[in-house]
Amino acid sequence: MLELLDTVRAWQRDGRPVALATLVSVQHSAPRDPGAVFAVSGDGRLAGSISGGCVEAALVDEAQAVLRDGRARVVSYGLSDSEAQAVGLTCGGTLRIAVEPLDPAFCQALEDRVPNVLALALRLDEAGVGRRLAVFKETTLGTLGSAALDHALATEIREGGAVLEPHVRMLGKRGEPHGDVELFVDRVAVPPEMYVFGAIDYADAMVRMGQFLGYRVTVIDARPAFATAERFPGADRVAVAWPHEFLAGARVDERTAIIALTHDEKFDIPLLLEAIRTKAGYIGAMGSRNTHAARIDRLGAAGATDAELARLNAPIGLDLGARTPEETALAIAAEIVALRHGRSGGRLTGGTGRLRGTV
Repeated sequence: MLELLDTVRAWQRDGRPVALATLVSVQHSAPRDPGAVFAVSGDGRLAGSISGGCVEAALVDEAQAVLRDGRARVVSYGLSDSEAQAVGLTCGGTLRIAVEPLDPAFCQALEDRVPNVLALALRLDEAGVGRRLAVFKETTLGTLGSAALDHALATEIREGGAVLEPHVRMLGKRGEPHGDVELFVDRVAVPPEMYVFGAIDYADAMVRMGQFLGYRVTVIDARPAFATAERFPGADRVAVAWPHEFLAGARVDERTAIIALTHDEKFDIPLLLEAIRTKAGYIGAMGSRNTHAARIDRLGAAGATDAELARLNAPIGLDLGARTPEETALAIAAEIVALRHGRSGGRLTGGTGRLRGTV
């Protein structure tokens, strides 16, 4: 929802009512994952995407109906449905989508505060579909239909109930005040970090590619003349620091991408020794095969284990035949995406496996 908040608020400030469609579950193959959103204004303006164009036309009609009667609803589209071919859903999957009228006051309140979790009611005993609750560290906004339900979900989240991926769940038992409730729960995550070490021409292309993928991108170099905001105007941050010292104090989690473009031993060895001992989801290093073989020997001599060395992706990127900085950045980005989803990065043409996993 938050990815379209600026657009939605602009429409609402102009007096346009807005309906939001949220993809809450997917079976088999589908173009996008749960959490994808599609907004429709009362005068027919569109933003976002649920299925890459397969069902959006049908959802416009649903959204307009929601705006007319003010009632949220959950709709499904699947290959077995007679309507599926009419709306263009030919990928073989089944999509379950919640369509709701958006409350301007709720959206306005989210402009200045980012919640940890957003929950959307899909089925309740005592209240209708479409009620929303935003859970912050110490407060909540909105309601799912009852104070008891709001408190139960907020308490569970704050007591360590991690929300790693958007998902549908049940909360409550029969006989409780809030009944059996079906919810769509989505964590609101801060952007993942991408650290690009080496302020060279390839780094500028990597900044643009990293931001395209949704990363917060920092360029780091120990040379003040190279690491300047003027050279990397698109970077979220440019830091002058020795790479390993910067990384030792940086925020790193399983979503972090560490990209070493320096291919200089005095920078690479201490940096990569630090990197392979973090939780980073991707660690890549530029350099030829000979450069990397020598690098592995030096890292091993410095105490790196075989398991730690296996985390290195080098030479960096997929084999696309990349030559320019932009092509190289594309090859690196493609490798990051492939590894994130457990894929080899080969061509889809001639393949036989599923295009997407099952949710």
